[in-house]
Amino acid sequence: MAKPGATGLTRVIHATGYSMKGLGSAWRHEAAFRQKLLLIVLLTPLAFVVGADLMQTLLLLCLAWLVVVVEILNSAVEAVVDRIGSEHHELSGRAKDLGSAAVFITLMMNLFGWGALAGRNLLHLW
Repeated sequence: MAKPGATGLTRVIHATGYSMKGLGSAWRHEAAFRQKLLLIVLLTPLAFVVGADLMQTLLLLCLAWLVVVVEILNSAVEAVVDRIGSEHHELSGRAKDLGSAAVFITLMMNLFGWGALAGRNLLHLW
């Protein structure tokens, strides 16, 4: 059964507010989120240099932003686990490790994606 609530444009406005609240929370409470945003600031101009065309540039930017998205999801998992309790539990540890692994994989995707495009485009210059 659907829960009652706002619909249409009102729902979109409320959802946008919740999203902004989440971004603010990530900024205030998550150092890793702030570090990933710094990475975005550094990589954005570089994407326009490394990318040979608009599609490559967009691919590089999407890869970089994907790290931020996964970091937010990882932070959400960690917050829920911490809310449940501070005592060590195998499943809590596994949940946190899986979130961390997801961040690691997106970082590796960036390393390989950026490296492959940079290498390919540099070779074409010679």
